[in-house]
Amino acid sequence: MRDLTAVDDFSVTVADVDPVAVDRLMEDGADGMCLDLSEPANVDRAIADADLVVGAVPGFMGYRTVERVLHARKPIVDISFFPEDAFGLSEKAAEAGVPCLVDCGIAPGFSNLVLGRMEASLDRTDSFRCLVGGLPVERDWPWDYKAPFSPADVLEEYTRPARFRRRGEEVVVPALSDVELVHFPGLGTLEAFATDGLRSLLRTCRTPEMVEKTMRYPGHAELMRILRDSGFFSRKEIQAASGKVRPLDVTSALLFDQWQFEEGEPDLTVMRLEIDGEKDGARIRHVFNLLDYYDPDTETSSMARTTGYMCTAMTHLVTDRLWSRAGVAPPEAVGAHEACFDAVLRHLEERGVHIFHHVDSLDG
Repeated sequence: MRDLTAVDDFSVTVADVDPVAVDRLMEDGADGMCLDLSEPANVDRAIADADLVVGAVPGFMGYRTVERVLHARKPIVDISFFPEDAFGLSEKAAEAGVPCLVDCGIAPGFSNLVLGRMEASLDRTDSFRCLVGGLPVERDWPWDYKAPFSPADVLEEYTRPARFRRRGEEVVVPALSDVELVHFPGLGTLEAFATDGLRSLLRTCRTPEMVEKTMRYPGHAELMRILRDSGFFSRKEIQAASGKVRPLDVTSALLFDQWQFEEGEPDLTVMRLEIDGEKDGARIRHVFNLLDYYDPDTETSSMARTTGYMCTAMTHLVTDRLWSRAGVAPPEAVGAHEACFDAVLRHLEERGVHIFHHVDSLDG
């Protein structure tokens, strides 16, 4: 939001259920509205005067919020990680005649943008591998983890089966499975495990081998599997002494405090993308690396920087009319257009989010 208020041509209004959050955002130059956006009428009220909407609600609210925005015929750039298929909104977006850019974060988001560019620029793509994670800089027992966004959304990643593609066929594996250790120079060894992050790529991209994994400090996946397999993530009500409860609600409430970052506590975002393919008869591997840290000068978390600046980059594509196509578009569709891809990279680079790209030969 701060990135958008810094643009002279933009007037920004924020809406949130938390009055403290609204007041804080208003201090950064936005107008504010304290609204519960789970109520459709409040979505209508929040966007009534908007020329463009940026959606950043919790995942469970994301789909119906985007749907409501499209009903009002407003273009939207959305960063919500909702479980529903965004293409279910295609007809409504086309009828509205407005762009609807979805999954505009770091992964999904930037990772999709890169694969879209690679499929458009290479003669053939053979495999896509995405490893990504947001972590506290300092490890803290027992979780070695803190959540830069809602714990409920994190737990959703740990319960939803993960879809990969192998030999051109979609396969499904349990979340938190297929654990491997990965080394990052300057950071150390992390573990990577299966999560359901490919999303629209399985529908839109032709690459026959695709996998995305989430990264944490080693040991985290086993702790989460213990909780999940013991029923702590269950949505089915159980009878407790105080009445009926959903274990997931209790677990989320307990972890909310334990996974909360302290004010000024540094975090990091790490990502590695590897795309193997062929260009002009040569087999090559494109590697994109990102290692970003909390910015003490602006007191902005790395996860807010990487996801937020990706979202504002996509917003500028619409406002600058580099992307004006009506309908639902995931980032890979946008990345296929070189001008859009280059504009996003410039936007991130200007804000200190550095993507390091190199190409290796696979021909020996």
